[in-house]
This record gives sequence, structure tokens and C-alpha cells, in this order.
Amino acid sequence: MNSETLDLRAKAHWVWRETLAIHRRAPETRLASSLSAVEIFVALYYGGVLRFDASQPLAAHRDRCVISKGHGSICMYPILADLGFFSKDELLRVCHSGGFLGGIPDPVIPGYETVNGSLGHGLGVATGMALGLKRLDSDRQVFVVSGDGELHEGANWEAAMFASQHRLDNLNLIIDDNGISMLGYTDDIVSHHSLSERLTAFGWDCRRVDGHDVLAVQAGLLEMKATTAGKPKALIAKTLKGRGVPGLENAPLSHILNPKPELIDSLLEQLP
Repeated sequence: MNSETLDLRAKAHWVWRETLAIHRRAPETRLASSLSAVEIFVALYYGGVLRFDASQPLAAHRDRCVISKGHGSICMYPILADLGFFSKDELLRVCHSGGFLGGIPDPVIPGYETVNGSLGHGLGVATGMALGLKRLDSDRQVFVVSGDGELHEGANWEAAMFASQHRLDNLNLIIDDNGISMLGYTDDIVSHHSLSERLTAFGWDCRRVDGHDVLAVQAGLLEMKATTAGKPKALIAKTLKGRGVPGLENAPLSHILNPKPELIDSLLEQLP
């Protein structure tokens, strides 16, 4: 096992712990949705995928990363603080007076591109960004992280058709396919069994990956980014909502459940 393997896995474990600690201090945050996406964000920001400048979050030479599932990205907070987008002291003020890190992130936070409170619009916004960059003949790419539940929104499929029509091969969609939305299992609402086939039919280049294998996610993202064949691209990451928390992991109502503070304390004490 090389140092890169250790580093990415260690980072993912650290981010998981920090996300639990943030939720312990700010129980209004959405824990389950954030735990399913940990490895996705670790691979994006530590795995050599995104081009960014923490000292200039809006620098023209950056890749764009749209977090469509904003409520499910609390795990981004420790990553951005660790990389220098803002002080680590802010992690102690999430959802508290004097802090700017809220339960639903917005662009006041360095590192966030868009308003993320209304689900189902991230892909459309990212598609517009990708088209704009194409028109500017820029080699920058656009990434968008979406939950599977928000793909029930029809606007996503309008964006998918538009991206294919305009051959936006600088657009990269990462789907946190955790199988649960606010109302329960997505397959009981609108099935996603054939998600990759549906996107392929819309003219997308699709690949699937174990969303909790951070090295597989990194490899999938790097391969996707390097592919420029006139098609928008999607990485479907199979994950577990609430991963690692007893009673929360894969529970049908995990989206709105909060584990008891004593359970979080026990998990933080037991694990290095």
C-alpha cells in the first residue's frame, strides 16, 4: 500500500469523524446525506481531480464544482478548512452565531459556487457553466455532485438533453446513489435501477463505481475528466446513506433522523 493510498483513505476517515463532530455541535445539519458523499469529496479535492486555488476561490483558472446536494455536503466543511479556504475555527461555529457555515451552504462560503437550497437545479446551472466555458474555448471543466433523489426533478433531464445536444464533454456529473430520499427508498418512489442506461440513452458517457472505495472513486473521476469524446459524462457512485452510524445507515428515514448525542460521542471515542 503506497502513501497515496494511505493518505486518501486516512483523509476519508478523518472527514467522516469531523462530519460527525460537526453534527454533534449542530444537530440541524443533515448527517446521513453528508456521510454518503465523504469519499466523493475527498477524491475530488485531494485526489488530483479538481483544479482550484484556495487563496482565490473564484479564480478564472479554476475548475467549477457545483454541489447540487448542498444539504448533504457538510462533509465539505472540514475539507475546505483543511485546504485553506477558510479558518478551521469556523468548524466550531457551524449553524452558530458569528459563523458563516450553515446547515444549507451558499456562496458566502469560499469554495461554494452556487445557492444549493432548492434541489434539482445544480445540473442545469452546471450545464450553463460548461456551455459558457466551451464558448470561451477554456480547458476548465465543470463537476456537479447530485443526490439520486433529486433526479426525480424533471429539470435534471432537460439539462441532460441540453448537455448532450451541445456535446458538453467538459461536464462531469457525479451521482451520490445512496438509494434514499427524504420520503424513503427511491426505488419505492421512482426507481433508479436503470439510471446508467437512462443517461446513456440521453447521450451521456456513464460509468459506475463503489462510492465508498475512495481509490476507485478517484480513478473513475480521473478517467472521466480525461475523456473528451463529445459527450457529457456521469459517474454513478453507489453509496450508503448514513454510512457507519448504527440505526442511521441505510434506514429509510435516515434523511431526517438524528442519532442520539450519546451514540455520536461513543463513535468518536471508539474510533481513532
